[in-house]
Amino acid sequence: MIRFENVGLRYGLGPEILSDLTFGIEPNSFQFLTGPSGAGKTSLLRLMLLSLKPTRGLVKLFGKDANLIQRSEMPHLRRKIGVVFQDFRLLDHLTTYENVALPLLVRGKMESDYRTDVTELLKWVGLGERMHVLPPVLSGGEKQRAAIARALIDQPSILLADEPTGNVDPPLARRLLRLFIELHRSGTTVVIATHDLGLMDQYGARRIVLNEGRIQIYD
Repeated sequence: MIRFENVGLRYGLGPEILSDLTFGIEPNSFQFLTGPSGAGKTSLLRLMLLSLKPTRGLVKLFGKDANLIQRSEMPHLRRKIGVVFQDFRLLDHLTTYENVALPLLVRGKMESDYRTDVTELLKWVGLGERMHVLPPVLSGGEKQRAAIARALIDQPSILLADEPTGNVDPPLARRLLRLFIELHRSGTTVVIATHDLGLMDQYGARRIVLNEGRIQIYD
């Protein structure tokens, strides 16, 4: 689903922060992306999302060369990708429920078709009693859970999650991991960037370790 071949990335005229990355993300796979702070994990996720283009090398998404994808194709491709950002990116003028339902609304679905699914998912992530409040009222952990629910609601082909358990307590982190695992079992490819070694130890998934701009893979 994702293929990197000799990919390098630099910002401006600075040194490369990612160098000679060659690896693939297979369909229906589950992997953790890990490494020290500043190793470039978020930049690597942005390359996977095609919100960044590599300085050199080849990135393919769903078999398409990122450099050849037309602007008109991007919305369709990105609808196949669920993303959990570290800064949540919730819209403050929409309720928790409306934020989570937004990907479905953008696709033109009727609320009557998705109301039950959104409500049940919010209950599952512990936000059943917070679905009608605005994001400024939510705690950091609640915003994190809302962002995760929004990424999952449309059952994406790929889920890219940047530190998705960073603002929640250990019991909820384990519960969210189970949710990601169930999503994977339903056919979604999952990539979770995390520093949490305990979380990774709970599930024997492939690990992509990023350090000093290069990767090592442990299957």
